[in-house]
Amino acid sequence: MTKKRLEVPKMRGVEDLLTMDVETSAATTISIHKIRVAKKQPRRWFDPEKMSQLVQSVREHGILEPLLVRPLGNGEYELIAGERRLRAGKEAGLAEVPIVSKELSDRQALQIALLENLQREDLNPVEEVEAILELLAINLDVSTEDVKSILNVAANAKKRDLELTGNVSRQLEEIEIILAGIGRFNAESFRTSRLPLLNLPSNVLYVLRQGQMEFTKARTIARVKDEQKRADVLSSAIAQNLSLTQIKELVKQLQSAETMPEATPSKNLSNRYAEIGKRLQQAQLWKDDKKRKKLERLLSDLEKLLNESEQK
Repeated sequence: MTKKRLEVPKMRGVEDLLTMDVETSAATTISIHKIRVAKKQPRRWFDPEKMSQLVQSVREHGILEPLLVRPLGNGEYELIAGERRLRAGKEAGLAEVPIVSKELSDRQALQIALLENLQREDLNPVEEVEAILELLAINLDVSTEDVKSILNVAANAKKRDLELTGNVSRQLEEIEIILAGIGRFNAESFRTSRLPLLNLPSNVLYVLRQGQMEFTKARTIARVKDEQKRADVLSSAIAQNLSLTQIKELVKQLQSAETMPEATPSKNLSNRYAEIGKRLQQAQLWKDDKKRKKLERLLSDLEKLLNESEQK
């Protein structure tokens, strides 16, 4: 019997993917040291507090949900889904862990890893965007940059009321189906609200990757152009748990200060001269002999400076 071709757009979750064209194996237990983590993993950051809770749970109850792996040969396996559980098992000191092993292609393995992570509630916004981009690229058989280009071409065509070419139209339709399966965005909302996150300044991206801030707050802070001021706002927002409204007000104040025209040196001197003249008249220093003599010396120096300037 011919196996069905793997089609992610029809899928509703990892379980559906696993039953579409791969043989299901019963769970078994193997040495934890025989599992290798793939070099290309969608997830890069794990919340320390949640990991600590998971480690404690594993110590008490073991790993309840088997890890999904694929055989590498020589009795070793590559992890496909369940990196948090694997890390917790190692930290808890487990010698063996339950697995389900499946024969998967590189493409299938990455698809499953991406989808498994996208179903996690604590996936940070940057990892989420990168995972979705990668998933779209795999299924369209293009690069992630090509995916961005397709989304931009479609958006520009819509603005100008132009028809899409047949190829771009098909690609956009497939993108919409995949995003609908994920259940969070359509093509345009993904393009406008999520893709810009990848262009944020490095210090803002770092905070997002660490799960320390919502993307709406981070995107607002990114508007501060001065790197040091932006770092200060980031630090304050995290330390004081500022609301989005408070952050917007703070950024607005900084932007106003940045756009204020700086006084030129000549204007500064002119203002100082006018101010000093007013204060001299009010102070009436010539009524005091000591102050009058000092003022005469200063005025003589000023007259000398003016004479030298006029002679040039």
